[in-house]
Amino acid sequence: MSTPPPAPAPIDAATLRGRRVVLVVAVLASFVAFLDGSIVTVALPAIARELGGGTAGDGGTAGAGGAGLALQQWVVDAYLLTLGSLMLVAGSLSDTFGRVRVLRAGLVGFAVTSVLAALAPDPGLLIAARALQGVTAALLVPSSLALITSTFTGPAQGKAIGSWTAWTGVAFLIGPLTGGALVDTLGWRWVFAVVVVPVVLTLVLMTRLPGDAHRGGDGAPPRVDVVGAVLAAVGLAGPVFALIEGQRVGFGTWFVVTPLVVGLAALGTFVWWERRTPAPMMPLTLFRTRAFTVGNLATVGIYAALSLGTLTIPLVVQELAGLPATLAGLVTLPTTIVSLAFSTLFGTLAATHGPRLFMTVGPLVTAGGFLWMLLVADPIDVWWQVVPGVVLFGFGLSVTVAPLTSTVLSQIPAGQSGIASAVNNAISRVAGLVAVAFLGVIAGGALTVSGFHRVVIVVAVLLGVSALVSFVGLRDRGRAS
Repeated sequence: MSTPPPAPAPIDAATLRGRRVVLVVAVLASFVAFLDGSIVTVALPAIARELGGGTAGDGGTAGAGGAGLALQQWVVDAYLLTLGSLMLVAGSLSDTFGRVRVLRAGLVGFAVTSVLAALAPDPGLLIAARALQGVTAALLVPSSLALITSTFTGPAQGKAIGSWTAWTGVAFLIGPLTGGALVDTLGWRWVFAVVVVPVVLTLVLMTRLPGDAHRGGDGAPPRVDVVGAVLAAVGLAGPVFALIEGQRVGFGTWFVVTPLVVGLAALGTFVWWERRTPAPMMPLTLFRTRAFTVGNLATVGIYAALSLGTLTIPLVVQELAGLPATLAGLVTLPTTIVSLAFSTLFGTLAATHGPRLFMTVGPLVTAGGFLWMLLVADPIDVWWQVVPGVVLFGFGLSVTVAPLTSTVLSQIPAGQSGIASAVNNAISRVAGLVAVAFLGVIAGGALTVSGFHRVVIVVAVLLGVSALVSFVGLRDRGRAS
């Protein structure tokens, strides 16, 4: 008869307080990056009117060759390009030099670049500041998650990741509301300047954190895989740039095809290099961990579906149903509220009982929420044909995301949690960009009711495939033990 495992030792009050500080710092650091991505969108017309040569009546698209529209696109895309392409490099730096150190550098840099964006006198400097903001934001998300996984273990880790998921999601809720209020009262420049407030608060809280415990990993002096870092940055930047520009000018032009080909070649060379260098930036042994590999495969479908679906719903509500922007924001509000209410719970349950059930059922529930929207028909009844599906989608998302993040990181050594988090974040962002790039193809060139139905079906299929991958690839808690 086997001996039952010993009961876990009680945690003293000082340790509990330290863990709370770690969780709050991790949430705030990621919150800053997510907030910046959501708060800027409502300021784009005002930015274009002032810097792009447009007028209030044309939404900023007038001027030299529609310069206002190009400015709006690149205010968003410059940030996404550097953020996505440097995610792996940032995760490796987090493991090499320590989470606290990299997180602090990222926060200081984010504050400085936010001020530069707020003070930018012309479009070029604003776009440059946004690109630099993306560089510093790349340091925040992998380091904040690695801080959690190196501090919490077992069910406590699942609960902490659930809290991180829920509260960072709030940024998507308050971003547009805060941004709209600032644009209408103080002006668009305050949309960038206000981000400094949570950054300063986070830096103050970080003074209560202990020093890094993983610098150099095995005690050796820190080594940076420079070749791997360059190949990873080029390999991600090329395809990301191609996807962004391809949506705007088409995928057949040479300045879209060339970076795509160069980027894919760099990614192939990156894998070859990482197998041979003695100190790889991204150890390929990570993919020998079953949960890590399966979790990232599921991430592809889940985040491609979420990016495609969450982009399309507000467009349908405004362009086809004719709702104003404020009401369109309220239509998607239940997703954030439901996520905030349930993400911590399901993160805890998945850590206790294993992620297989949650990562199988969650995507299916989310798919059910989108399939409900097949009821959309002319004339559109948003409150019956869309909102119930949004609520169901939000609940499925709560069941899925925290267990997914926990699964990817749960069996990774603490010294590699930064790069592991970065891999998952890079995969999710690229998957989303690919899905959005093909929106026009899926919808049939125009967002009609029938086009929306095609998008809904594609989203449901992607989620169903991810559920199948999780069901087949993951193991129950008992079998894993």
